[in-house]
Amino acid sequence: MIRSCVSIARCLALLCLVASSTAVLAADGRFEVQSNLRAGAAKVDITPQEVAEFPVVGHRRNVNGVRDPLRAGVLVLDDGETRAAIVTLDTIGAWSELVTLARQRIERQAGVPAANVLVAASHNHSGPGFNPESDWGRSVVTKIGDAAAQAAAQLRPVSVGYGEDQISFGINRRKVINGRAVVRLNPDGPNDPRVKVLRFDDGQSLTPVAVLMHAVCHPCFFTWGDKGSAPYPNGYPRMSADFPGEAQSFVEMCYGGETSSLFLQGCAGDIRPNLPGYPYRCADEADIQWAGRDLGGAVVRTLARTVTREELSQRADFYPIKVASSVISLPGKTGRVDAELMAMKIGPYLLLTMPGEPMVEYGFKLEQAIADRATPINIGYANGNIGYIATTDAYEVGGYEPNTSKLAPEAEPLILEELGRLADRVVGDVFESFSKHPKDVQRREAEEKAAKAATDNRK
Repeated sequence: MIRSCVSIARCLALLCLVASSTAVLAADGRFEVQSNLRAGAAKVDITPQEVAEFPVVGHRRNVNGVRDPLRAGVLVLDDGETRAAIVTLDTIGAWSELVTLARQRIERQAGVPAANVLVAASHNHSGPGFNPESDWGRSVVTKIGDAAAQAAAQLRPVSVGYGEDQISFGINRRKVINGRAVVRLNPDGPNDPRVKVLRFDDGQSLTPVAVLMHAVCHPCFFTWGDKGSAPYPNGYPRMSADFPGEAQSFVEMCYGGETSSLFLQGCAGDIRPNLPGYPYRCADEADIQWAGRDLGGAVVRTLARTVTREELSQRADFYPIKVASSVISLPGKTGRVDAELMAMKIGPYLLLTMPGEPMVEYGFKLEQAIADRATPINIGYANGNIGYIATTDAYEVGGYEPNTSKLAPEAEPLILEELGRLADRVVGDVFESFSKHPKDVQRREAEEKAAKAATDNRK
């Protein structure tokens, strides 16, 4: 009887082992997500319907036909208390009028407070300008709202993975010779080749719900035309989303079209594609394939690495969302210039935005100031468009960026200081940011009220 019981016990143990192994095999590629954060994403085609002798902005020219579509992406995030949204556009800028209209739509259709909506452009030089009264202007606002509603309807629990890689095609375009900045492809100049990647996973498969990719380079592969380089001395003749569009499509192709990839541009004011010419040349298909697959491949490599068991074990299970913004008045060459700055923190990841074209050094300085308090992702071309944001030092040697900037040299420290204050508010490790002392509470409430009023005034 005892031997019989032992045999039965052994059989049951063997069956349990087999069942367990089968369950592991069946669940391979899936993983448990325990998180307060929910996410949903959607993308929509925003290419103009008729592209015949169509004027594009950036390097202005008329184009005929479309090489690849322009798209808008919307990522909606909800931590159980706060809802936020990130909008990405394959356009040259996040025009203030568009930002205001998009925020209104997203608030109404997706339940995201307007003050918690970040609108960023890739800085694509081969797309349309924005006029709120044009057919395309009205269409793009409507489509952004619809995409936000779709993303909000798909909210599901997610965890967040992060990783970095590099691209090879960006290069500094300034060189100082005899005390003066000249236009030159400068491999010795400051540059940031890093690619930063956030993936949002529901754990149901190895395909992410959404991907945020961040890189630093002007999307002007298909422009310029130096009058001496075939095949496009006058610039590429069709509309395109340039390398950010190519890279997003590459990433989505690798996941069978089952994920949404969104591109965030960094501090790319003085970083451009490494296309030699007089001084630069327009890209051809080989060039754009190089860039798209270089960035897309870096992103896909990072995505694959960040779902290994070792990486998954390091993910957080609590991702509070905090957003703070302000509109500051900056000294300009002909008067004051208003600029909206934003800090958005998603768990340990800190997004800092500037409304124009910050030179690459801004990103380095912000990262040094943040140190290990958060993982910084510095974004230009977001929540407005005031043009070039040059460093103070750049004005001493001149060149295209400081010469065409609306800002005075004294603007840089004010921008960095204000972004530091906003970071303090959302990182929450400065005493005043979490103090329950009545004066600190009143100050925070006043700041939040002022930020909401500034957002309302821009509507």
